[in-house]
Amino acid sequence: MSGKPKVHRFANMQKLVTRLRDDLTSGNQNFVLLYAYNGTGKTRLSMEFKETGKRKNGKKPDTLYFNAFTEDLFSWDNDLENDNERRFHINSDSKFFKGLKDLALEERIGDYLGRYADFLFDIDYDKWTISFRKDDASHIKVSRGEENMFIWCLFLAICERMIDGAESYAWVKYIYIDDPISSLDDNNAIAVASDLAKMLRRAKSRTKKETVAGREATVPDPIKSVLSTHHALFFNVVCNELKKEAHKKYFLHRPDRGTAYTLRATDDVPFFHHVATLAEIQKAAAGGKLYTYHFNMLRSIMEKTATFFGHDDFSSCIHGVEDEVLYSRALNLLSHGKYAIYQPVEMVDDTKKLFREILSAFLSKYHFALPDILEKAPAAAPALNPAPAPVATP
Repeated sequence: MSGKPKVHRFANMQKLVTRLRDDLTSGNQNFVLLYAYNGTGKTRLSMEFKETGKRKNGKKPDTLYFNAFTEDLFSWDNDLENDNERRFHINSDSKFFKGLKDLALEERIGDYLGRYADFLFDIDYDKWTISFRKDDASHIKVSRGEENMFIWCLFLAICERMIDGAESYAWVKYIYIDDPISSLDDNNAIAVASDLAKMLRRAKSRTKKETVAGREATVPDPIKSVLSTHHALFFNVVCNELKKEAHKKYFLHRPDRGTAYTLRATDDVPFFHHVATLAEIQKAAAGGKLYTYHFNMLRSIMEKTATFFGHDDFSSCIHGVEDEVLYSRALNLLSHGKYAIYQPVEMVDDTKKLFREILSAFLSKYHFALPDILEKAPAAAPALNPAPAPVATP
């Protein structure tokens, strides 16, 4: 594998948005996937992407987005007087909810919500409010994480109707999703990433009926997507799910917290997100919360490292270390299964010990050096500062 990946530099956010839109149009990509630290400006980027579409289309929007502003379309009435009937209000003035009343989304929202949470909901379209219930308790106050999960499930349900051709959302050409899992634990992050990837594949495969040469025909009518996140595990799962599709993967950086941006392509070297995931694994190993899916993640990283050095098998990454055969067998055995999404299993103490030994052997053999582009990464996120290219120990 030759040379360092090219770093594209943009003087401002508008030029960066132009590049992202070009990737999706003239570049014929279905998806653009962005990994970036918190504080880079991901939310502002999603809004500039939306505003650029409006400027190009005579104030008509072309982007359905999910970001922090989406969550602000909802507000709580906690019934301070009686402390009894707490309701979640919907801002019905937003175009996001256009046609919501006619789409009959409750069943689909419930299908998604049942995968991640154990509370139920009721929508009052006359008052534009939502109430939550659990067991025998009604009008309950859900946690912030549960609240965000409900909004996310509502968004997915809207996207499904849009893909199916709902007239209310016929204006949508792009989906832009920024950090939908900020309040989720790793287990739900994996499930959300997998469900999202399935929905995005459906969106890019959308078709419509059109009259061609006097005859009705089915023609492609894809909806293309941009995803940005700071969550290494979430990004890793989405990338794995979409790896067979036409897409671009970038590390987005804002040097010195200035107005300029850089995009570092992660297609031509071991993926940056795999090394970022390595940091997540190290953090989990140090903290004691290790699940069986961490073996999948470690094996994936080792496979990329082996490929980088021209080896055929991940076991080359631990070749020559003590207990090489044991470690290789353990990785083969314990990395089976896709992601154990719905039944994540925490490792027992002996397996945790074995995992740490394999991880230690791998890191002792390979060193990961920070490239210039990452030197000024925010100090608040040290676990996400590894480099994309492993360097063998001399």
